[in-house]
Amino acid sequence: MLRIKNLNKAYGKRKVLQDLTMHIESGEIYGLLGANGAGKTTTINIICNLLKGDSGYISIYNQPVSEETKKIIGIAPQENLLYKTLSCEENLNFFAQIYGLDPKIRRQQVQATLEAVNLLDRAKSPVETLSGGMQRRLNIAVALVHQPKLVILDEPTTGLDIEARYEIWELIRQLKNQGITVLLTTHLLDEAERLCHKIGILKKGRILVEGSLAELSKQIPAKEIVIVQTSDEQQAIARGIECGFTPRHYGHDLAFWVPEQLELKEILSRFDGISLDSIARQPVRLEHIYLEVTQKD
Repeated sequence: MLRIKNLNKAYGKRKVLQDLTMHIESGEIYGLLGANGAGKTTTINIICNLLKGDSGYISIYNQPVSEETKKIIGIAPQENLLYKTLSCEENLNFFAQIYGLDPKIRRQQVQATLEAVNLLDRAKSPVETLSGGMQRRLNIAVALVHQPKLVILDEPTTGLDIEARYEIWELIRQLKNQGITVLLTTHLLDEAERLCHKIGILKKGRILVEGSLAELSKQIPAKEIVIVQTSDEQQAIARGIECGFTPRHYGHDLAFWVPEQLELKEILSRFDGISLDSIARQPVRLEHIYLEVTQKD
């Protein structure tokens, strides 16, 4: 559906994208992860034909990116693109006109899109009277009103409370069920874990790894991760290495990759004689994979 191969972009001497290669299948939710400055915004702008790459290839449904492909893309940027004194209906009608929808189709599509984001009962309400979660749903509705095949959601749940976040997650799942392809950027790794079929980790303008969560988990050869708190950290690290555990620091936490599934008493026995304040077991999570890939790079 979306193919990018060896895409490069530089601003003067600063290389923003370096041989960026990624592939999104039709109907897939693809999570693009990366720190600020990794190249996510530049990538999105090139996909939307708002910016030209210096070299490389990018296509949508086998068509090179152009003014024509812009018509099948919807984008919901991180900052809401809404006129706060206008109603939900008026906002969608305005953007539908920009997309060139016929007046009759426009009316139908505005109502259908409001229903899809569960805002039909607030059609006449000014945006400024809506909650933050409702405004984010309306912002996504703007991206959907012209029935695009590819929707780009740039950090759609940033700053929302947990209830509003769940509402957005359910809306994204519904888009997938309708056959819409979603490119999602997020700093919330649990969001990517829950929603995405495929994840790409971007750093300094290139994809370090790409694949399903199961495929990315191979970056960490462990059955689980054990977090320990101890005043004898160096001794604990030495003991863990003796036992075949791989030590890592996640922030202030001392962690060990455990290559086999062990009972808690077995883990404790491996650290016998070392003073442990606490011990916790975790599955291998996307946050561990992300840190391993980006720090190793």
